[in-house]
Amino acid sequence: MEKLIPFTINDLAKVTNHRSGEIKFGEKMMTIPKGIDPATFLKTSEAKYVLFGIPEDIGVRANFGRPGAASAWESAIGSIANIQHNRFCKGSQILVLGHLNVCEEMKEVKHLNFNDVNDRTKLSQLVERIDKEVSHIIFNIIKSGKTPIVIGGGHNNSYGNIKGTALAKGKAINAINFDAHSDFRILEGRHSGNGFSYAFEEGFLKKYFIFGLHENYTSKSVLDIIKKTDDRVRYATYDSINIRKEKEFNQELVMASEFIQNDCFGIEIDLDAIPNIASSAMTLSGFSIEELRQFVTFFGKNKNAAYLHICEGAPDLAEGKNNHLIGKLIGYLVTDFIKSNNQIGEL
Repeated sequence: MEKLIPFTINDLAKVTNHRSGEIKFGEKMMTIPKGIDPATFLKTSEAKYVLFGIPEDIGVRANFGRPGAASAWESAIGSIANIQHNRFCKGSQILVLGHLNVCEEMKEVKHLNFNDVNDRTKLSQLVERIDKEVSHIIFNIIKSGKTPIVIGGGHNNSYGNIKGTALAKGKAINAINFDAHSDFRILEGRHSGNGFSYAFEEGFLKKYFIFGLHENYTSKSVLDIIKKTDDRVRYATYDSINIRKEKEFNQELVMASEFIQNDCFGIEIDLDAIPNIASSAMTLSGFSIEELRQFVTFFGKNKNAAYLHICEGAPDLAEGKNNHLIGKLIGYLVTDFIKSNNQIGEL
């Protein structure tokens, strides 16, 4: 894990706001001790959940989206560190691993233009470099018996999450994706819009369900591809659930679960599915934050849930006085997942 920048106890102290009479997550979360190999510590740590950040927006740029997702990790860790440690959720269950070192790649991408064919190839190659590092780190986390909670970056990182988990498990895995877009586009070079299609094509993704697909932003070609692979790829549109009311939200959760739950699966969350959340593809129409939290809670309590990935949030694109709110939202989703996932042993 050479490209990992470990999160230190000093880093944690800097982002934790101490207050008399209160105990914050930042006072209880674990970090990698200085001089200890992260992979070795993962195996011995008592923490069940491992926080890992990917501060990049290269996949978004390669998909002609607005950059900004690189800022989500810093915002999220600051919010998570200041959640109250109490009977409902305990910070001591979390190991803050750190974030992927993408400084070099982020420098390279600044002068690349998506509209230039050669630059587009370079962008895809940079995404592939990140893919390798993400899959390697996720592999190590899963292999150590822990559950990764991955934050930040574009949805291109779904590929690394799926590949790393599949390699650690020794078989293809399933995925449930809360998203306005399919991210199942053609194999035209890696970017944030085809992480799932590449994982599917390369044999790491077995079954895939897209929850809340927006009908206006899904191409005919993608719908045709999904139709041909109906035994392995399915979806429920946002429009059919919340606009036309042809389907019911909770029933669709159950249906999606029945499709993917018999094997190990990843939970993928794209924040551009929520109205007015600063992201590369902001929307004015979509599921509420409460529905998203219910979604995470519902799938988190399944024993086959292997990881949680929250992506595409872009605090840098938010209004200055409110750019901390995306980190706060990510904090809610992280604790919702941990609370529901912890119930598995109690059932």
